[in-house]
Amino acid sequence: MDMWKTSASNQRSDVRFDVYPYPSGASSHKLGAEQGFDNQYADVVKLIADVNADTLYIVGHSSGCAIANKLNSLIPGNHKNITLVDLDGFSASADQAKGSKVEVWSAVGPGGKGRSVNWAAWHKISYATRATNQWALHFSLVNSAATNDINGDNYPAKGYNGCVANLCWLAPKA
Repeated sequence: MDMWKTSASNQRSDVRFDVYPYPSGASSHKLGAEQGFDNQYADVVKLIADVNADTLYIVGHSSGCAIANKLNSLIPGNHKNITLVDLDGFSASADQAKGSKVEVWSAVGPGGKGRSVNWAAWHKISYATRATNQWALHFSLVNSAATNDINGDNYPAKGYNGCVANLCWLAPKA
């Protein structure tokens, strides 16, 4: 996460990035992911309230989408300034969206070759430049440098290699 945050901050110094690693020991299932983050929700909700930003993105990748969705549901008040972004993972329910703008993303390889792990035709599409297998495409949503060296066995170690944060979901600089 530190490599991703450094890359993202270098690309967009006008944006504050607060990042949280996937909870150690949490399962990849929706409930397991949500429960794995239980001891951090209150602190993050408070941080969001204290930031008082005009625009706020809550972003999750893969099973981390379950955490992002639940986090959004716990934030009190109006959600018109929040965009909830799910990168190739669980989609938010209406109760979790709470009036936020919701974007759900998948990835496709060059020339339409390959689809990310949780690909769906109705998602927004990020077009990878170097990846074509499903795990590499899955990671291309957070790491534009993802290559086909990433697979279902080694993604925890290789998913962020040479990380260039993919910020396809972030509005362009004004």
